[in-house]
Amino acid sequence: MKSKEKSIQKLSLFAITWPIFIETSLHLLMGNADTIMLSQYSDNAVAAVGISNQILSLIVVMFGFVATGTSVLVAQNLGAGSLKEASRIAVVSIVTNIIFGLLIGLTLIFAASKIINMMGVEDTLISDATLYLQIVGGCILFQSGLMTMGAILRSYRFTRDAMYVTVGMNLINIFGNALFIFGLFGFPVLGITGVAISTIFCRFIGILIMFFILFKKVKPNLPFLSVFKKFPHVELKKLLKIGVPSAGEHLSFNGSQLVITSFIVILGTEAITTKVYTQNIGMFVLLFSLAIGQGTQIMIGHQVGAKKFDEAYKRCINSLIIAIIVSAVIGITLYLFSNQIFRLFTNNHDIIVTGSILLLLTAIVEPGRAFNAVVINSLRATGDVNFPVFVGILSMWGVSVPLSYILGIYFGLGLVGIWIAFIVDEWLRGILMLWRWRQGKWRQMTISKQQ
Repeated sequence: MKSKEKSIQKLSLFAITWPIFIETSLHLLMGNADTIMLSQYSDNAVAAVGISNQILSLIVVMFGFVATGTSVLVAQNLGAGSLKEASRIAVVSIVTNIIFGLLIGLTLIFAASKIINMMGVEDTLISDATLYLQIVGGCILFQSGLMTMGAILRSYRFTRDAMYVTVGMNLINIFGNALFIFGLFGFPVLGITGVAISTIFCRFIGILIMFFILFKKVKPNLPFLSVFKKFPHVELKKLLKIGVPSAGEHLSFNGSQLVITSFIVILGTEAITTKVYTQNIGMFVLLFSLAIGQGTQIMIGHQVGAKKFDEAYKRCINSLIIAIIVSAVIGITLYLFSNQIFRLFTNNHDIIVTGSILLLLTAIVEPGRAFNAVVINSLRATGDVNFPVFVGILSMWGVSVPLSYILGIYFGLGLVGIWIAFIVDEWLRGILMLWRWRQGKWRQMTISKQQ
């Protein structure tokens, strides 16, 4: 056990992060593949799926509280050498999130139409957006299971395995899209319905493979039967202590984005489509920061579990510097080639012009997001989860949402005004998170000390 833990602690950030980076990139590629392929079908289809995915992103956050709690607790317990406790947490989280996903999925099947109508979506988009939400949302349990098992594999340092599963899912998704959008091999052209079917099928295959990997590599340490001899209230309490506040920060962000999307709906279908294209492209800037943030969280979780607080502090700062530099460089590069990139999606001149301006602003937004991606994950890994939620709610709803409306709608700046609001929000939160980390209160707030 000691030799195994030693190897975990000696893993470099690069060794942990590069598979996470590839996996995250492929998750984004899956979304972009849907967007690019649907753009050949119609811009309205892109807008409809974009609206539905905004709602689904909010729903997925609800599963994130279990996945996040799992990642932190498993990493800290492995760092402390408590393999049995780590495995019990893993089992409880898998079962909890799959059951939760089933209940949410049933709700979405029956409530999709009402949710879409509450968004104030144009009549031409309501039918397609509702259908996509019912199909993909109805099978959301596959996504909840994938999130949890992926978090477990990464905490056990099997980051490559999670990456391989994502590679396979992408290939299946792209092939399925080709069948139903372009009618390959005589398949019917189903448009949005086909994209939805392809999405849930690749997730179904993905969750089966994840189960296989877990049983093959972690099975001796996964007591599925013994854990549920009685209700696992202790494990659930630990998951909730970390997961609920962490999910609160994500829920606040996605909720604010949903409100801001309703502002963009006022601007019209073209604005919605431009937002979808720009954010899909801009996500490539955030990818590195997200991967660094997740890799840093795993390392800091192990370090604080082993009481190596000075190493944890330095790890966060070094990771942050790398993330800021790379996000700035990638953001500027995407802007310089913005016209060529947007032409992969559309020939609409207005979308290309506005989108290019938004990519320039994105190059300013993303270094601010790097603060949040790295430092919030670092704070979360130590158990300091309440401060990011408090600041997040204050900034997102007190700055981002009202400023988006004031600049974008009231002053008529449109999407440009909304992107300026994003800049103010991300940088404000990021600087406050760095202040919190440097303050060092997390040293007295680690989960291992609370237990």
